[in-house]
Amino acid sequence: MSLKIAFQMDPIENVDINADSSFRIAEEAQFRGHELFYYTPDKLAFEEGHVTAKGHRVELRRELGNHVTLQPEEKIDLANWDVVWLRQDPPFDMGYITTTHILDMIHPDTLVVNDPMWVRNFPEKLLVLQFPDLTPPTTIARDIETLKAFKDKHQDIILKPLYGNGGAGVFRLDAADRNMESLHELFSGINNEPLIAQKFLPDVSSGDKRVILVNGEPVGAINRIPADGETRSNMHVGGRPEKVSLSDRDRKICAEIGPLLREKGQILVGIDVIGGSLTEINVTSPTGIQELERFDGVNVAEKIWQAIEVKLD
Repeated sequence: MSLKIAFQMDPIENVDINADSSFRIAEEAQFRGHELFYYTPDKLAFEEGHVTAKGHRVELRRELGNHVTLQPEEKIDLANWDVVWLRQDPPFDMGYITTTHILDMIHPDTLVVNDPMWVRNFPEKLLVLQFPDLTPPTTIARDIETLKAFKDKHQDIILKPLYGNGGAGVFRLDAADRNMESLHELFSGINNEPLIAQKFLPDVSSGDKRVILVNGEPVGAINRIPADGETRSNMHVGGRPEKVSLSDRDRKICAEIGPLLREKGQILVGIDVIGGSLTEINVTSPTGIQELERFDGVNVAEKIWQAIEVKLD
């Protein structure tokens, strides 16, 4: 089966070919004989009933500094393609949300991965609220008094933007910290979105586990260890990935959330688990595929394409 695959993602010229999950997914697609097209989100458009994108047909290579050849720019009608990957990184702002609305116009006749409607309705830090038995104590609020009451109750908390990513803007406020109001003022000056507060989980010092699910089933995990002096374990801010196995608790979490993810067309998902507690369900552009493949010797990208090809068969 030869498919026509379009990738909506951040600039492909700038990716780290040894870490970027989008590159690995595209590389595997090319290996399987699929045709590749790449465009950035700002080149997506709705034009008089047609969903179009300006971009490039691409050829990929696993060569540092020479990993992509871009053909001349052209405009395509995405309704004529088999699969569109929604893979740009957050922030999950109105620009991001608008792309999901536009891609809704062609899905599912053109398969959009992940399903854009449910990407829009399942922001990383909100979907977990449907599983309170799996998550740490959590509050989402813009009101400072509500946030202060949560901190007074739990003493040691994490405060972060509701729609952030990559560990940006994540603060630990321990029992002695007096910066809640200052941080609230800071965030309020940036936007009018709520903040999310969660009880701090000391087990993060032993790692923040990223579990990868394909079509609702776990295929493996990596552990992300915070750098010295850091609370955040995100690899964007210096977290160190290491090999780890799926625990019984991980499998229980996946068994509980997997059916919903599968039902809503979330083919590639990365969940974050700290000390047995589910903290995020990442559906926008999950990372960790290449690290997992190196640690476990499993071809995760192949499993992803097998799931997609079954849907299109």
